[in-house]
Amino acid sequence: MTLLDLWLSRSIPMCLLLQSLVLMALCFPSASMCPKGCICQRDPHLHGLNVTCSQARLKEIPSLPVDTVLLRLDHNQIGAVPDQAFHGLRLLRELNLSYNAVETLGEGAFSGIEATLQVLDLSHNRITSVHKDAFARLKARVIVDDNPWHCDCALQQAIGGMAHNHEASARVLCRSSELRDQEGRPFLAVDTDLCNLAKRTTDYAMLVTMFGWFAMVISYVVYYVRQNQEDARRHLEYLKSLPSKPKKPDEADDISTVV
Repeated sequence: MTLLDLWLSRSIPMCLLLQSLVLMALCFPSASMCPKGCICQRDPHLHGLNVTCSQARLKEIPSLPVDTVLLRLDHNQIGAVPDQAFHGLRLLRELNLSYNAVETLGEGAFSGIEATLQVLDLSHNRITSVHKDAFARLKARVIVDDNPWHCDCALQQAIGGMAHNHEASARVLCRSSELRDQEGRPFLAVDTDLCNLAKRTTDYAMLVTMFGWFAMVISYVVYYVRQNQEDARRHLEYLKSLPSKPKKPDEADDISTVV
């Protein structure tokens, strides 16, 4: 056996080993990429990762692999969705955030995934309010039922901007509302433009405030005038109460001489 044959005999197993490692790296994500407490599985049909973090006792959204396609974060203790929390997940199609403790959503909560996201589940949280543009660019079907919603202008604008706003608004119940008679009723039952209502309320409050200031100014002017009149009256009475000045003897002599 020549040296060349010996080298080739040893190189072939090494090549096979390298090929196996490459295939394993492609088929299975590395442990460092997958968040702690989560399960990451590569789905060949979706050309990305199926990341499951259900019941992982998460209190915040973890760092995620960039090729995440399906993401389950349900049944955790996540209390907030920061702006651009999912930025960079350009393949993300489904996001499940149900059964968490999210209370509000900002304008950029879903920034970067608007074009690809198809399903967004936010049900069974503690959401009371959202930014009016929180869902503006989303094309996904949004599930928002079972939240203690406060039905106001921002929510009306946010739901109105959803691609599937009718389905979403049909599941929204007003825990509280700008209109007291709407509390506990479906959001679809609110046939009032809450934004104009808020504007009218603000205008009314400004009018009341201006009237209050005007009344204070008038009251001060009246008080000032009356106080001056009272001071003038007292001064006049004081002058009247003073004794008359007696005439001097020389002034009486001058008068008799003239006569």
